[in-house]
Amino acid sequence: MENLISIVIPEADIIKVRGDIQDIQTTMDPYFTSLTKGRAKRLTKMADGTLPFVEKATEFAISNPQFNPPFLEVEEMKKDLDAYKQLKPFMVALEQLLESFKYTISLTGSEAYDQARIYYNSIKYAAKMGVPGAQAIYDELRKRFEHQGPKEMAGSAE
Repeated sequence: MENLISIVIPEADIIKVRGDIQDIQTTMDPYFTSLTKGRAKRLTKMADGTLPFVEKATEFAISNPQFNPPFLEVEEMKKDLDAYKQLKPFMVALEQLLESFKYTISLTGSEAYDQARIYYNSIKYAAKMGVPGAQAIYDELRKRFEHQGPKEMAGSAE
């Protein structure tokens, strides 16, 4: 079995990262807003292709106010655009960081689970052979698979 990852993260690093995340949360909380998932889905989306249009429209709204409808809030438009441009790089960086966390968690979890299933199959065989002490361990570990139907167990250690 190939071992693709072998890491031990020092407790000091874990504590530092927790603190750093809390610091970011505390610093940014006054600027964050929350939306329901339904509301968020209904919002128009700005993307890289849309940004130049919004920038140009904002510039024109500022430089040619005679064309602005009375309900257009140009200062709010500019503030929203500026905030978008400030926040977007953080989101990209955090998405990259989140992807690294996801891949590392997936790999460490997969390897640990694969190794646990190897041990489980070994203890299962030892219990079947009547090796002293194996049955109690097997009985405890097999609880993981007891409530799964045959289809779900196809990829399991059972």
